[in-house]
Amino acid sequence: MAETLDELTYDYEDEGVLVRKQLDKVVLTKGSWATLMFLYQELDKASGSFRAPKIAIVRFKKFHGSYRKQSSFNVSSEKQARQITEVFENWYPKMVTGNQGEAGEDEPAAGGDEG
Repeated sequence: MAETLDELTYDYEDEGVLVRKQLDKVVLTKGSWATLMFLYQELDKASGSFRAPKIAIVRFKKFHGSYRKQSSFNVSSEKQARQITEVFENWYPKMVTGNQGEAGEDEPAAGGDEG
């Protein structure tokens, strides 16, 4: 188990063969609950080559000094990634306007992940 965020990887081996290869990693939030995004490829066992890259958003919880995977979401296609981006772009202005105080001041969103 990884004790630091730098040690976390999305690589996965099956019987000594790398079947999931991490291409990149971004730490979105740190702390006892951490959120990371991984860019990765999976091995096509039939052809022996890696498939097109995918994205995973993974939540880890630090427990007894080690990070453990709690949940994940895989973005499996460019189309799905663009749909998610479009929804974020449409919803974010609603989040900002719906989050203003009575005097019109912006307040931080509740339930943040920073730790």
